[in-house]
Amino acid sequence: MSESLLIRDATPADLPFIVDANAAMAIETEHRQLDRDVLTRGVAALLAAPRRGFYLVAERAGERVGCVLVTHEWSDWRNGDWWWLQSVYVLPAARRGGVFRALHGEVARRARADPEVIGLRLYVERDNTVAQATYVDLGLGPTPYLLLEHSFPRGGRG
Repeated sequence: MSESLLIRDATPADLPFIVDANAAMAIETEHRQLDRDVLTRGVAALLAAPRRGFYLVAERAGERVGCVLVTHEWSDWRNGDWWWLQSVYVLPAARRGGVFRALHGEVARRARADPEVIGLRLYVERDNTVAQATYVDLGLGPTPYLLLEHSFPRGGRG
Protein backbone atom coordinates (compact mmCIF):
# COMPACT_ATOMS: atom_id res chain seq x y z
CA MET A 1 0.00 0.00 0.00
CA SER A 2 2.96 2.32 -0.58
CA GLU A 3 1.34 4.15 -3.48
CA SER A 4 -1.65 6.33 -2.72
CA LEU A 5 -5.05 5.54 -4.15
CA LEU A 6 -7.07 7.77 -6.42
CA ILE A 7 -10.84 7.24 -6.25
CA ARG A 8 -12.70 8.78 -9.17
CA ASP A 9 -15.94 8.61 -11.11
CA ALA A 10 -15.89 6.05 -13.89
CA THR A 11 -15.89 7.26 -17.49
CA PRO A 12 -16.75 5.45 -20.71
CA ALA A 13 -13.01 4.68 -21.05
CA ASP A 14 -13.37 2.45 -17.97
CA LEU A 15 -15.95 0.23 -19.66
CA PRO A 16 -13.56 -2.67 -20.48
CA PHE A 17 -12.09 -2.68 -16.96
CA ILE A 18 -15.53 -2.65 -15.31
CA VAL A 19 -16.79 -5.43 -17.58
CA ASP A 20 -13.70 -7.54 -16.81
CA ALA A 21 -14.10 -6.85 -13.08
CA ASN A 22 -17.77 -7.82 -13.08
CA ALA A 23 -17.08 -10.99 -15.06
CA ALA A 24 -14.28 -11.98 -12.68
CA MET A 25 -16.41 -11.23 -9.61
CA ALA A 26 -19.26 -13.41 -10.93
CA ILE A 27 -16.87 -16.33 -11.42
CA GLU A 28 -15.22 -15.88 -8.02
CA THR A 29 -18.36 -15.39 -5.96
CA GLU A 30 -21.05 -17.34 -7.80
CA HIS A 31 -19.05 -19.59 -10.16
CA ARG A 32 -21.10 -17.98 -12.92
CA GLN A 33 -20.01 -17.16 -16.45
CA LEU A 34 -21.76 -13.95 -17.48
CA ASP A 35 -22.78 -13.17 -21.05
CA ARG A 36 -20.16 -10.51 -21.84
CA ASP A 37 -22.27 -8.88 -24.54
CA VAL A 38 -25.18 -8.38 -22.12
CA LEU A 39 -22.77 -7.28 -19.37
CA THR A 40 -21.07 -4.76 -21.66
CA ARG A 41 -24.41 -3.30 -22.70
CA GLY A 42 -25.52 -3.15 -19.05
CA VAL A 43 -22.41 -1.29 -17.87
CA ALA A 44 -22.56 1.05 -20.88
CA ALA A 45 -26.24 1.78 -20.18
CA LEU A 46 -25.47 2.81 -16.61
CA LEU A 47 -22.50 4.96 -17.64
CA ALA A 48 -24.77 6.73 -20.14
CA ALA A 49 -27.61 7.32 -17.64
CA PRO A 50 -26.36 8.70 -14.30
CA ARG A 51 -29.90 8.64 -12.90
CA ARG A 52 -29.44 4.87 -12.57
CA GLY A 53 -26.36 5.18 -10.38
CA PHE A 54 -22.63 5.55 -10.76
CA TYR A 55 -19.39 3.60 -10.73
CA LEU A 56 -16.29 4.63 -8.84
CA VAL A 57 -12.89 3.37 -9.93
CA ALA A 58 -9.82 3.03 -7.72
CA GLU A 59 -6.40 3.64 -9.26
CA ARG A 60 -2.95 3.06 -7.82
CA ALA A 61 0.09 4.32 -9.72
CA GLY A 62 -2.14 5.07 -12.71
CA GLU A 63 -3.50 1.50 -12.90
CA ARG A 64 -7.10 0.55 -12.20
CA VAL A 65 -7.25 -1.78 -9.20
CA GLY A 66 -10.91 -1.82 -8.17
CA CYS A 67 -14.42 -0.53 -8.68
CA VAL A 68 -17.84 -0.31 -7.10
CA LEU A 69 -21.30 0.41 -8.47
CA VAL A 70 -23.73 2.55 -6.48
CA THR A 71 -27.45 2.38 -7.28
CA HIS A 72 -30.42 4.04 -5.58
CA GLU A 73 -33.49 2.67 -3.84
CA TRP A 74 -36.23 5.06 -2.76
CA SER A 75 -37.71 4.51 0.71
CA ASP A 76 -41.17 5.95 1.16
CA TRP A 77 -40.99 5.02 4.85
CA ARG A 78 -37.88 7.15 5.34
CA ASN A 79 -38.44 9.73 2.57
CA GLY A 80 -34.98 9.23 1.18
CA ASP A 81 -32.64 7.09 -0.90
CA TRP A 82 -30.70 4.07 0.20
CA TRP A 83 -27.49 3.76 -1.77
CA TRP A 84 -26.68 0.16 -2.67
CA LEU A 85 -23.05 -0.84 -3.15
CA GLN A 86 -22.93 -3.44 -5.89
CA SER A 87 -20.43 -5.03 -8.27
CA VAL A 88 -17.62 -4.56 -5.77
CA TYR A 89 -14.34 -5.82 -7.17
CA VAL A 90 -10.68 -5.43 -6.28
CA LEU A 91 -7.99 -7.06 -8.39
CA PRO A 92 -6.47 -10.03 -6.52
CA ALA A 93 -2.99 -8.44 -6.42
CA ALA A 94 -4.42 -5.31 -4.78
CA ARG A 95 -6.51 -7.03 -2.11
CA ARG A 96 -5.83 -6.31 1.56
CA GLY A 97 -4.30 -3.02 0.45
CA GLY A 98 -7.07 -0.61 1.42
CA VAL A 99 -8.74 -0.42 -2.00
CA PHE A 100 -12.26 -1.29 -0.90
CA ARG A 101 -11.82 0.77 2.28
CA ALA A 102 -11.03 3.80 0.08
CA LEU A 103 -13.93 3.10 -2.30
CA HIS A 104 -16.34 2.68 0.60
CA GLY A 105 -14.99 5.82 2.25
CA GLU A 106 -15.66 7.89 -0.86
CA VAL A 107 -19.18 6.46 -1.24
CA ALA A 108 -19.90 7.18 2.43
CA ARG A 109 -18.49 10.73 2.12
CA ARG A 110 -20.73 11.45 -0.88
CA ALA A 111 -23.75 9.86 0.80
CA ARG A 112 -23.33 11.92 3.98
CA ALA A 113 -23.03 15.09 1.88
CA ASP A 114 -26.34 14.39 0.11
CA PRO A 115 -29.36 15.17 2.32
CA GLU A 116 -31.50 12.77 0.24
CA VAL A 117 -29.40 9.73 1.21
CA ILE A 118 -30.49 7.87 4.33
CA GLY A 119 -27.88 5.11 4.38
CA LEU A 120 -25.80 2.50 2.59
CA ARG A 121 -26.68 -1.11 1.89
CA LEU A 122 -25.07 -4.03 0.17
CA TYR A 123 -25.58 -7.73 -0.18
CA VAL A 124 -22.88 -10.36 0.06
CA GLU A 125 -22.73 -14.07 -0.66
CA ARG A 126 -23.45 -16.07 2.49
CA ASP A 127 -20.18 -18.01 2.17
CA ASN A 128 -17.97 -14.97 1.50
CA THR A 129 -16.79 -14.59 5.08
CA VAL A 130 -13.69 -12.58 4.14
CA ALA A 131 -15.81 -9.87 2.50
CA GLN A 132 -18.33 -9.99 5.34
CA ALA A 133 -15.57 -9.34 7.89
CA THR A 134 -14.35 -6.36 5.85
CA TYR A 135 -17.85 -4.91 5.61
CA VAL A 136 -18.49 -5.30 9.34
CA ASP A 137 -15.12 -3.67 10.06
CA LEU A 138 -16.31 -0.66 8.05
CA GLY A 139 -19.48 -0.32 10.11
CA LEU A 140 -21.97 -2.25 7.99
CA GLY A 141 -24.09 -4.79 9.81
CA PRO A 142 -26.80 -7.35 9.16
CA THR A 143 -30.36 -6.18 8.65
CA PRO A 144 -33.54 -7.82 9.91
CA TYR A 145 -34.46 -8.55 6.28
CA LEU A 146 -33.91 -11.61 4.13
CA LEU A 147 -33.30 -10.75 0.48
CA LEU A 148 -35.60 -12.62 -1.94
CA GLU A 149 -35.89 -12.27 -5.68
CA HIS A 150 -37.99 -13.28 -8.64
CA SER A 151 -35.94 -13.10 -11.84
CA PHE A 152 -37.50 -12.69 -15.27
CA PRO A 153 -35.97 -13.78 -18.57
CA ARG A 154 -35.20 -10.67 -20.60
CA GLY A 155 -35.21 -11.59 -24.30
CA GLY A 156 -31.62 -10.71 -25.18
CA ARG A 157 -31.23 -8.30 -22.28
CA GLY A 158 -29.82 -10.63 -19.66
